[in-house]
Amino acid sequence: MIGAAGAGKSMLAARLPSILPPLSPSELLEISMIASVAGQINGGALTSKRPFRTPHHSASMAALTGGGMRAKPGEISLAHHGVLFLDELPEFDARVLDSLRQPLENGEVSVSRANHRLTYPARFMLVAAMNPCRCGHAYEPGYSCKRGRVDRCSADYQARLSGPLLDRIDLRIEVPAVTAADLILPPPAEGSREVAARVAAARDIQLKRYAALGLPHIRTNSEAPASVLEEIATLDTQGSTLLREAADSMRLSARGYHRVLRVARTLADLDGADKIGRVHLAEALSYRMLAEDLQRAA
Repeated sequence: MIGAAGAGKSMLAARLPSILPPLSPSELLEISMIASVAGQINGGALTSKRPFRTPHHSASMAALTGGGMRAKPGEISLAHHGVLFLDELPEFDARVLDSLRQPLENGEVSVSRANHRLTYPARFMLVAAMNPCRCGHAYEPGYSCKRGRVDRCSADYQARLSGPLLDRIDLRIEVPAVTAADLILPPPAEGSREVAARVAAARDIQLKRYAALGLPHIRTNSEAPASVLEEIATLDTQGSTLLREAADSMRLSARGYHRVLRVARTLADLDGADKIGRVHLAEALSYRMLAEDLQRAA
């Protein structure tokens, strides 16, 4: 999420766990085992809530990925089956951010020390927020930056994020500033409870899909291997043409190509559609457009 300071990015991230489905017994067991190894279970009490971890941008690589004398799990493992929220993303050390690349790809992290080599699960949902530039006002109409040209200031700030990391982030959105007039509008017709019901229905569709394929260990579209994804994410002629043209114009990598298919398949599941429509594919592609613009500006 990219937007001005005070736009509500952190609030949106904090509300995300409220729309995620409840933990399954196996997920609860995995989370509890990680928390136990990390020494974070007080009095043997377990929680049924999905983890929501918010490390500060000064966190070290060991704090994020795991380590120390006893090679304890880090924040990404403590966020297993939950949400890892990184606020002020460009303020993190570049090496710390790049250490997320492998866990985002395979859902686990290896911690190696002199006397220890352990592998912890780390299948988390990464949510990040950042201002468009250091002062945070680059997207405001008519704003004049004291550091020079607004586009150059924002490009320099956003260039702190590596291309391979951005390639692993599926949804990139701009969060506009909220005005006082917006705050007095009537509440939305759809609240978190209604959204959570739609999410639960989509997750149920995915569970049944992979169980029918003989893959009960796969719970979501994000976990499906590329070979299975191409089987379940079939496109019609118009969709295939759109994806081919977009792949050429946006210079999608093989990873980016499959990630677009995963998002489109999930959007179709949320709509209860058996096949991916052109509208689902177009929406999935739109979520990658913002990062492509940022990379060109940098």
